[in-house]
Amino acid sequence: MELSAHERAGTTDPGVSTGFLARKVGVSPTTLRSWDRRYGLGPAVRTDGRHRRWSPEDVAMVQEMCRLTAEGMPPAEAAGAAKKVAAVRRAATASTATTSQSAGLESAERSSVMSPPPSRRSASRSGTGLPLGSNVRQECRGLARAAVRLNAVAVQKQLTAAVLTLGLTTAWEEVMVPTLRAAGRKWESSGDRYVEVEHLLSWHISATLRHVYASSMEQGRDDTSPVLLAGVPGETHTLPLEALSAVLAEKTVPVLMLGGAVPPEALMAAVSRVGPSAVVLWSQSRSTVNIPLATHVAATRWAARGSRRQNPVLLSGPGWSECSEPGLLRPQHLTEALQMIATLEN
Repeated sequence: MELSAHERAGTTDPGVSTGFLARKVGVSPTTLRSWDRRYGLGPAVRTDGRHRRWSPEDVAMVQEMCRLTAEGMPPAEAAGAAKKVAAVRRAATASTATTSQSAGLESAERSSVMSPPPSRRSASRSGTGLPLGSNVRQECRGLARAAVRLNAVAVQKQLTAAVLTLGLTTAWEEVMVPTLRAAGRKWESSGDRYVEVEHLLSWHISATLRHVYASSMEQGRDDTSPVLLAGVPGETHTLPLEALSAVLAEKTVPVLMLGGAVPPEALMAAVSRVGPSAVVLWSQSRSTVNIPLATHVAATRWAARGSRRQNPVLLSGPGWSECSEPGLLRPQHLTEALQMIATLEN
C-alpha cells in the first residue's frame, strides 16, 4: 500500500514509527520486528534508546518486501531482493549522475531482482500463516499471504494471474482449493480466528469463477442440451459447482447453473423443461445428502414419446462419500467430473 503524499512528507525526519508503518503496509508490528531480526530488513537509522524510526527509503523497502511475498516469493529471498532495491535507491539518491541515468540504474536493478520465481517449491516453511504443507505451488503461498493480510487487491491479482498462467482447472485444483482448505484448518484450530480470511478468499474465488463463466458462456454451443448443476436442498456451499460451471463454459459446453439449496420441486421442473444432458448434484456434508431426490431425478424421462431417455446423474461433493447407488455416477474431483460429462456427450 503506497503512502499518500501528505504522509510521505511527514516521514522525512525522524521517520515513522513501527506501529504507523505496520498499519500502512498491512502487517503486524511483530512481523516487522521479525523481518528486522531475521533478514536485517530494518531502518537504516535508529534514535536514542534503539527505537525504530522508518525513513521514506525504509518504508519503500518494506513495501517492496510485502509486494514480493504477496506474489509468492519466500520471505528470505524477498528480503534480499527488497534490500537490493533499497541499496540502488540510496545510491541513486546520493549519486551526482543525471536523473535519467539514476532512473535507468534503478529500472535495470528492479528488473533483475523481480524476475518471476519458479512455479513450484518444496520448502517446508511457508511463512504464510496458513498450514499449506510443504509441497504446494508457489501461487498458493502468494495467495495465502495476501489473504492473511486481508489485501483484497493482491488476492484478486493472484487469482487472476493463476487462471491466466495455469488454466482454470489447474488453478482451481492446485491453487484455490489447497488455499481454501488451509484457511479452513487454520480457522478450526485457532478458536474461530481467521474466519475473515476464509470469507475473503471465498468471495474473490467466486468472483473469479463467475467472471470466467460469464465471459465464456456466450461462446457455448446451442445444439445440445445443457448440463444442469444444482446444490441439493439445504446445501448452500456452491464454490465447487461454480468451478465446474466455469470450466464447462470455457469448453463451450452449455450449462444451466441453479446454485445452492435448490428446492426439489424447482429442480424437477428445470429437469422437465430443459431435458439436460446430465445433472450434477452437489452435497458438501452428509446432513444434506438426499438419495431419494437423486434417484428420482435419474429415473425421470424426457423428450418425445418413443425417444425418451433417463438423465445421467453425477453425485458430486464429500457429502456423498458413503453413497453407492447403482446407476448414479460418483466423480471424486473436478477433472473426473469433466471426463464423465465428456463421455456422456459422446
